[in-house]
Amino acid sequence: MVIDTVLFDLDGTLMDHDAAAEAAVLAGVAAELSGRALDGGTAPAAPEFDRDAVLRFWRRIERTEYDRYLAGELTVQEQRRTRAVALAAHLGLGRWSAERADDWFAGYLRRYRESWRAYPEVPDAIEELGAGRRLGVITNGEGGIQRAKLRAIGLAALAPHTTASGEAGRAKPDPEIFHLACRALGTAPERTAYVGDRLDLDARAATAAGLFGVWLDRAPAGPGPGTAPPADVPRVRSLTELPALLGAG
Repeated sequence: MVIDTVLFDLDGTLMDHDAAAEAAVLAGVAAELSGRALDGGTAPAAPEFDRDAVLRFWRRIERTEYDRYLAGELTVQEQRRTRAVALAAHLGLGRWSAERADDWFAGYLRRYRESWRAYPEVPDAIEELGAGRRLGVITNGEGGIQRAKLRAIGLAALAPHTTASGEAGRAKPDPEIFHLACRALGTAPERTAYVGDRLDLDARAATAAGLFGVWLDRAPAGPGPGTAPPADVPRVRSLTELPALLGAG
């Protein structure tokens, strides 16, 4: 196997989306609950709420509504609005209007952007993998914001080589988005690796498209049996393991 191109997923692979999203939603909920207390005439105080429950709800609604957007059922703004409305209902804040939901989500996006960070090992791994190989990104999302993330986390060199579903008209796991990226970089699928944090959507989808799919499993191993590695695709725990897996460029 000769791999001369490595493509990456973005959120959860290069950028710590979960940490940024969690910081943004928790700050937004705290501000909302503080505001409700002030409206009731009480003194401002740090609001009490179940942070873990909020995060579980937010992760679930984010995935379901974003998948609906990728399927063409909702626009970008509609999926944002439905998430905000659902969160307000979950918190007992009543039924928000579209304008109220859009305003809250705009604040969420500002806080989310402020928290964009690459995973610690990413800069060194990208530098090592880029020696003798072409690099790029395939991401389910809007091209503008995804390239802005790459620039913000110090990976601006990858921005011009990014294939985004919002522009391609195809989303992972559709094989065509992988083939579009390969054609854009002038590489053959069988000489291209694709690395992502979702087993089915990234690693297995890339493998089905003829690429060398790699699952990046960032879940801590911890005590006990843990998750057995899949038999059909290789698993790495960190991007630092990729050079050894892929061999010389």
